[in-house]
Amino acid sequence: MKALVAYFSHTGQNWFGGGIVNLVKGNTEVIAEYIRDIVGADIFKIEPQNLYPNEYNECTDIAKQEKAKDARPILKKLPVGDLSDYDVVFIGGPVWWGTYPMAVFTFLERYNFAGKIVMPFVTHEGSNLGECVEDIKNILKGAKIKNGLAVYGSNVGDSRDIVEKWIKGQLIDNNGEEK
Repeated sequence: MKALVAYFSHTGQNWFGGGIVNLVKGNTEVIAEYIRDIVGADIFKIEPQNLYPNEYNECTDIAKQEKAKDARPILKKLPVGDLSDYDVVFIGGPVWWGTYPMAVFTFLERYNFAGKIVMPFVTHEGSNLGECVEDIKNILKGAKIKNGLAVYGSNVGDSRDIVEKWIKGQLIDNNGEEK
């Protein structure tokens, strides 16, 4: 199966293990890279044209405003013209205000996911999957949405095995065959 990992990740100040820390690499990016390495996937970072502020409170205020408006931020770039080359698409992001950042929805609404296997994953500090899986099920008609993976952002450094088990559990049956 040919796979794509499309993800949004925030650097700068993040809530991490009960406090605010400055991250040079975002938590979701760490998980996205694990997935890329495990399955040999192509990878695409979803980036809005107007980047979110590094300062935590400013960033969360903008994220809250975007969610309230159901905004679709313009993205810096898009990957290939369509997703026809991919069988599996991993969609990742942090949980902001109960769902993915709105830039992820800009990406999702740009493509036809019919017939694709979609593997949602998130990083969080207590929200678990939030409404992320339900929200993408409402958008991605005709896609086969698998069970999502939620990883505490403060645990990403120790979560490669968890990511690998999740992937195998969703894509490989007990006989080693693709599901």
